[in-house]
Amino acid sequence: MTQGTAPQQNRSYYVPKGGLAPQSQLVNDRAVFTTAYAILPKGVLSDIVTSALPFWDNARFWVLARPLSGFAETFSQYIVELGPMGGSTRPETDPGAEGALFVVEGEIQITLEGALHTLTKGGFAFLPAGSTWAVAAGAQGCVFHWFRKRYQSLPGLDAPEAFFTNENDIAPSPMPDTNGAWATTRFMNPADLRHDMHITIVTLQPGASIPFAETHVMEHGLYVLQGKGVYHLNQTWVEVEAGDFMWLRAFCPQACYAGGPEPFRYLLYKDVNRHAPLP
Repeated sequence: MTQGTAPQQNRSYYVPKGGLAPQSQLVNDRAVFTTAYAILPKGVLSDIVTSALPFWDNARFWVLARPLSGFAETFSQYIVELGPMGGSTRPETDPGAEGALFVVEGEIQITLEGALHTLTKGGFAFLPAGSTWAVAAGAQGCVFHWFRKRYQSLPGLDAPEAFFTNENDIAPSPMPDTNGAWATTRFMNPADLRHDMHITIVTLQPGASIPFAETHVMEHGLYVLQGKGVYHLNQTWVEVEAGDFMWLRAFCPQACYAGGPEPFRYLLYKDVNRHAPLP
């Protein structure tokens, strides 16, 4: 991971606000679920699709992804909205689950093994499986993404330790031969094979593209933080914008164009660095 001061111009994070569509609105929307991918447009993140979880106070959850047999099976992803002073002293009830948090609004305090860490907008936390942690919002509340995955341990390979950082402290890595038009902000060190998942932010400048149909074994969750683009998913072109979520199973062909006028940025999950489980 390259540490430094990352360019911050034109950077923003979309935050869902819930609510409910008016009775006058047409039912037609961009939501779709196929055998290869799903699109959850921002308009479906209403109040009535939120979930509640045990041991959380003043909190609600939009569940964007959960393991589904025959689809994407490795992870779950939530958007968590905490009201003033909301949080949990027992957020994770599965001792085998590792977690990653990314803050898009407000400020949270994470207590990990007795040590206090404060994350502001753009802040990121990796929490290893088996960690004892708690999370609390301040008087203004907060919103963050929460990724959960069952850690795949291996004999002779130590588990990764917890870490805390902020997108603003990580220099984006330009993709080769793109002149910086396509870059990736990597929260996990790609060379650290202790990690079995990566969380990154992909940024494409207006007009930039992923110019080939990526087709690979990794499952993806892609939440659009900023801008708009056109994504090519399994032979279908789909328009997406800030607040939309794309959920891709393994081997779904994918490519995109950034639409402008601002950068097209999304928060990306993928499973990495492990053999495929054999039945």
